[in-house]
Amino acid sequence: MSTVENSVSINPYFNISDENMAAAKEMLKTFCALVKKEEGCLYYNFCFNGNVMTCREAYKDAAAVMAHLENCGEALGKFVQIVQLFRIEILGPAKELDKLRAALADMNPDYFVLDCGTGQ
Repeated sequence: MSTVENSVSINPYFNISDENMAAAKEMLKTFCALVKKEEGCLYYNFCFNGNVMTCREAYKDAAAVMAHLENCGEALGKFVQIVQLFRIEILGPAKELDKLRAALADMNPDYFVLDCGTGQ
């Protein structure tokens, strides 16, 4: 079985003001320390384009996504006090995305359903 067969990737996008950039980058260390303990995380890193940051992250399945949100929920609550989440994309197979829709409805994500590829 492919390691990506049930995987779900997430790309949240944040605007970060110049005055909050240093504090935001400092908080990223907290997220990395928390995520290192997550067995279901496939990768987790941060990318920047000026004042826009995305977290490039993937999990083995929907259950691992939910475990991640529980693990990082408190830190995320503090983070969004100094940054603005303006878009979130969730990508994966329909059966895994369907498991997340109710729990993530407040985030209003854009869902991208896996259609075809070489890792299936």
